[in-house]
This record gives sequence, C-alpha cells and structure tokens, in this order.
Amino acid sequence: MKLATLLCLLSVVGSVSANEPPNAIRSCKSFAYLLQAEGLGPREQAIERLAGCDRDLIVMDYAYYGDAKSKWTRSEIERIRAARANRKVVAYLALGEAGTYRFYWQTAWDSNKDGTPDDDAPSWLLAANPDWPDNYKVLYWDAMWQRHVLKHLDEIIAQGFDGVYLDIVDAFEFFEHDRKRDRWIDNRPNPLTGNTYREDMIAWVRTIAERARRSNPQFLIIPHNGLQLLESKRFVKTISAVGVEDLFTHGNRLQRKQDTNYRGSFLKHADKANKSVFLIEYCRNAKARTHAIQQANSLGYPLLITDRSLKTLGQSVHGE
Repeated sequence: MKLATLLCLLSVVGSVSANEPPNAIRSCKSFAYLLQAEGLGPREQAIERLAGCDRDLIVMDYAYYGDAKSKWTRSEIERIRAARANRKVVAYLALGEAGTYRFYWQTAWDSNKDGTPDDDAPSWLLAANPDWPDNYKVLYWDAMWQRHVLKHLDEIIAQGFDGVYLDIVDAFEFFEHDRKRDRWIDNRPNPLTGNTYREDMIAWVRTIAERARRSNPQFLIIPHNGLQLLESKRFVKTISAVGVEDLFTHGNRLQRKQDTNYRGSFLKHADKANKSVFLIEYCRNAKARTHAIQQANSLGYPLLITDRSLKTLGQSVHGE
C-alpha cells in the first residue's frame, strides 16, 4: 500500500463527526419516557415490564433510583433492548441544569434559604429552579460544568445505552430573558463567550455528540424542547430526533393555537432533514387527550400521553 493511501485511510478512521448517521431512529414509531422506574415496581419487575412493553424507543434514567448506587447494568439494558426487534434504549441526560441528586453534587453547594448557592459552590452554579427546587441553573458553556456532564456521558456509554435524551436544551431561554426590561431577546449575545446563548448550546450538544460517537458512530442524540435551535443546520445535522412536550396541551388545558403554531413551525426543519419527532403530553381528561391525539395524527408524529412525574409507561399513540 502506498504511503499516501495509508495516510488517507488513517485520517478517515481517526476523524469523528458530530453529524448524525441517516435514518438511525426512523423505525421507532412508539416510545416510553420513564425517569422513575421504581414506579413500575421492584427492580426485577421494572425490567420485565420495560422489556415486555410494546415500545420501539425507551427513554429512561441511567439508574433505577436515579443515583450511582442503583445504575442499570449493561446486561439489564441489553435484556430490555433485545426483547423487541430494533428497539433503542437511551438514557436521560440533563445538560442545562445541575441536580442535587446526581453523583457530582457536593453538600457544600447546598443552597441558602433564598435559593442561591452557598459561597463554596462553583462559579458555574446559579440559583435554584423555582419549579424544580432540586435543580439549579448553570452556565452551561462553562468548561468545569461540561466536564461533570461528560463524565456522566462516559458512564452512560459504558453501560451500553444506544444514545442520550438531552434535557434542559432550552436553558438558553433563561439567559435570553432581559429581567430588567422583562422582555425576551432572540439570539441574545453571551458577553462571556462572544457567541449567542443559542450558539453556545449548539456547540455544547455537538461536543456531546462528538465524544459519544468516538465510541459508537451510531450513538443517538435526542434533544428535548429548545425547538428554536432547529433553525441551525449544524444542530439538525447533529441530532437524531427531537422530543417535544406540551405542544398541544398544558395539563388538561389546551394550548393557544398561536403558541402551538409558533413552536410547531420549527419542526419543519426536522421534517426537511428526515429527523423523527416524538411528542409528549401530560393531559388526563378526555377532551384534552382527544385533541392531542388528533393533532399528533394530523402531523404524523408518535405521541406519548403520560404522567408528568414520569413514573409510568403511559399511552403511546403511533403517528398516522
């Protein structure tokens, strides 16, 4: 073999792209989103129910109880995956907020009574999320914070998951809000990086994709919400699919048509790139459920109607 040819081959093998291989998840037409597996019963029973369910895609926490001591084993994940042909099992990964229940959390970071971190907390840790008190806003572009998440990602890869379901991708919205003037600024610049807050999130997602695909080129990257980022071709090329919650309802209340149309308008970019869209609604009454099902069917997207605490398998409706 000529030296030039050999060097060319080595350069191809050694390169890693964040871009998603085509159609890696298009066969998934039903799904589950379950972060508290103990809601299905004892561990062995939970595994049996997950394995035996009729879902093509299963999104779950990396651990039975959500902590490092109870993380799923590689053989348990394979058992769940193998029970249904072409099933994908992906792990939940929060990249835009820190959780007090995660392995990286240190007691010295505990919040004060006003929800702010203690003085000993790292500089990337901000105030608590008022809607989820055990979760804290972070400077998601900060290298120290990213190291914590990437360490978690490495653990997920080692467990044998097929991909990650990225939550708090919409963290950029928190920083786009001008609290002094009480208004939102699209594509607001981040003075700490020189990019926009959206660009910083896109770069963060691509960093995760590149790292994961060094080990598994088919590794799935599925962001949750943050639909404005779909306007970026680089972002769309990176992801495998997108998850969207509360598009048609908010609990048992129907969303305003203009709000649904605004968020839904970004999905055309996913459609154009042949990327799957998975819808999640938390409605309970018959009117809201019927509305959500009809709307999802009109778009042809798979829909999951479940509990907001994510303790059950919910009802999965195939897109028609």
